Amino acid sequence: MTHGISFPRRPDGRRSTTAVGRAVVAAALAPVDPVGSRAAAQETAWRSGYLLHFRRLVEAGLARPADARAIAAAGLGAVREEMVVAPDDEGDDLPLASLADAPGRRRLRSAEVVGTGRPVEELVLPHHGRRLRGAELRGQLDEWVRLGVLEPSAAEAATQVQANPDWLRLEGRTVVVLGAGAEMGPLGPLLGWGATVAAVDLPTSGIWERVLRTARAGAGRLLLPVPAEGDLEDRELAGAAGVDLLAEVPEVATWLHDLPGRLVVGNYLYADGGTHVRVSVAADALAERVTRERPDSALAFLATPTDVFAVPREAVEQSARAYAERSRAGKLVGRPLRWASRGRLLHRAYAPDADPGIGDCLVPVQGPSYALAKRIQRWRATTARAAGQEVSLHVAPSTRTRSVVKNRALAAAFAGAHRFGVEVFEPDTANTLMAALLVHDLAAGAPVHEHPWQDEAYGAVHGGLWRAAYEPRSALGLAAMLGYASARG
Repeated sequence: MTHGISFPRRPDGRRSTTAVGRAVVAAALAPVDPVGSRAAAQETAWRSGYLLHFRRLVEAGLARPADARAIAAAGLGAVREEMVVAPDDEGDDLPLASLADAPGRRRLRSAEVVGTGRPVEELVLPHHGRRLRGAELRGQLDEWVRLGVLEPSAAEAATQVQANPDWLRLEGRTVVVLGAGAEMGPLGPLLGWGATVAAVDLPTSGIWERVLRTARAGAGRLLLPVPAEGDLEDRELAGAAGVDLLAEVPEVATWLHDLPGRLVVGNYLYADGGTHVRVSVAADALAERVTRERPDSALAFLATPTDVFAVPREAVEQSARAYAERSRAGKLVGRPLRWASRGRLLHRAYAPDADPGIGDCLVPVQGPSYALAKRIQRWRATTARAAGQEVSLHVAPSTRTRSVVKNRALAAAFAGAHRFGVEVFEPDTANTLMAALLVHDLAAGAPVHEHPWQDEAYGAVHGGLWRAAYEPRSALGLAAMLGYASARG
């Protein structure tokens, strides 16, 4: 049974992800690109045709910063109009706006777990079984810059954190980790550094057992939501903790209201299919409510590299060099493949001299719901920055998390990605590096740029997708084939 934040019920009783996705994209484009808006609204093959329209959302906002902000605001407005709150019974759907002031149906209190470990007092990055620190860490960051795995601004930010280890504890802050059990979340590194973390995830004992193990082994302070009534033994916490954010935005907002320190609301939630949109909207509704009640709160997001971004001229130039300098074998194989595929395979990533370039890294297998869920987060970051709110958003690398590699096609593509200049990260490397970039933004402040696309490009760890020789979709199928072959071998 559907409950909580959901897609609206149609006359036939179904709840259509396609209808909402199409309507939201069309509405987002409407203020600056009426032709693109009509094209999105009239798209009859949304599950394959969405790729073009999500690219257009970026292209249409490039001319002026105000255009990008108008798209973000209109997109979020359409989400508020389209999405609903479905009741537990067979009653009518309620508007999403009803959550703004809705009271909770139960009270939560904080249980606290203080780690017994010694705090990690320097930035240490796990990498292929080693723990990089000092000169080794700086050398790895420099190598990633040379290879085009991350933007130079990401290496600079991480180096600044390394030089200021006192930042790691995030004194005076409480980081709210939505999706505390997520492999890409910062919970482990933050607790290891001695920070205070408020954990939000589903009421599933297996999740909380992992979270509690991490907290007890760390050196930080974990706050977790449990029912307000009754006393709990320490061994009972895993079975009592957790919330269903889809149905309990008011409850979580009320719980967060009284937590100590300046809040940082970080969205690290993931779910399959349309549920990913629903949890992304739930996190957004929570962030709006928390921001209204505690205006000094910050927001944090990890953007996916498999999306469309405007990328700096330097990335375009490195990609062009990689294309020109590809091996003789690559050139010999590439020409007939491009001819046989009518240009779909192994074509260059950018038009010559593009400034900025359009890094179109959407992966069709992930689908339109995934694209919309992640775009909502980018829109919120853009509108929050425009309102003067503190925001940390960084593109995080493709990572071998369980949720990703369970998809056989993606797992195979990841296995073959290195042949095309793309590095896929292990979870402990990715989440530690991205947590360090969060610390940088909260301690030193993320720079504010003239255009929102520059904010999104700042500190990006895209794994090489922006600077590789080929447009990612034109190489994805071959990477998967090579990955399958290596797996069988």
